[in-house]
Amino acid sequence: MNKATIQILYFEDLSVGMRETISKTVRNEDVIGFAELSGDHNPIHLSEHFARKTRFGGRIVHGLYTASLISAVIGMRLPGPGSVYISQSLNFLGPVKIGDVIDISVEVVELTEKGRRVRLQCECRVGDKVVLEGEGILSVPPAPKPRHANA
Repeated sequence: MNKATIQILYFEDLSVGMRETISKTVRNEDVIGFAELSGDHNPIHLSEHFARKTRFGGRIVHGLYTASLISAVIGMRLPGPGSVYISQSLNFLGPVKIGDVIDISVEVVELTEKGRRVRLQCECRVGDKVVLEGEGILSVPPAPKPRHANA
């Protein structure tokens, strides 16, 4: 994920069908850091010995770590800085493992003038498998009004 790539879109810039995707390779350090940040030290995420005995056969990434990557797309690319969450639904459909490359996509599916609301379809994939899907509702700022110089 390139931290330098920021795109700022205002409500007036958006249209249904706009889509942005970023990719992220999950590192062991990401999982450990997320456990520290969230306080979720479930051994299914941190202990290979424990996780090997589960139905996943090994460690899996925190579901909310994967979901947090949706926030990265929203906050940095579509719509970008200034947009804020109102709600987010999440459906976890499959595990993510350390080393997986996650493709995180958001697509504008509805625009509502009142309150400058945007509904986004959100999806995370590992290869061709959807591992997480959901819907986000955002408030997006209006385009700045041009300033007129006094004559």
